[in-house]
Amino acid sequence: MVTLYGRLGVIASLALFVYSLIVLTLFRLIPVTLTLAGIAGFILSIGIAVDANILIFERMKEEMRLGKSKQMAIDIGFKRAWLSIRDSNIASLITSSILYYFGTGVIRGFAFTLALGVLVSMFSAIFVTRTLLRVLYKK
Repeated sequence: MVTLYGRLGVIASLALFVYSLIVLTLFRLIPVTLTLAGIAGFILSIGIAVDANILIFERMKEEMRLGKSKQMAIDIGFKRAWLSIRDSNIASLITSSILYYFGTGVIRGFAFTLALGVLVSMFSAIFVTRTLLRVLYKK
């Protein structure tokens, strides 16, 4: 992310770090036994969180190419990316629900960690990344 997006990549990395801390904290609070399948669900949810940041940054770059200010590009970029982020995360949550309902043991652990990670990634992408971007570009 840092190589491709520069300062935006640093922001994405910070947001992903916060995302990981929140998810791991929730794993401790619930408590979740992390089997290999559960770890796979967590790693997949990290990929989904990265995808959300990429969607946001690409939409922002499109707006800046059209001559919009950075503040306006941030706001419009988030609004335009939200629809894609929402739809892909809802599809992941539906899949996780089906896996949890019909699965047993290990599959349920995968589905649960994936669903939890997807929910936190939506929060992270929309609130944490947006806040970090506004702080950076306000200066």
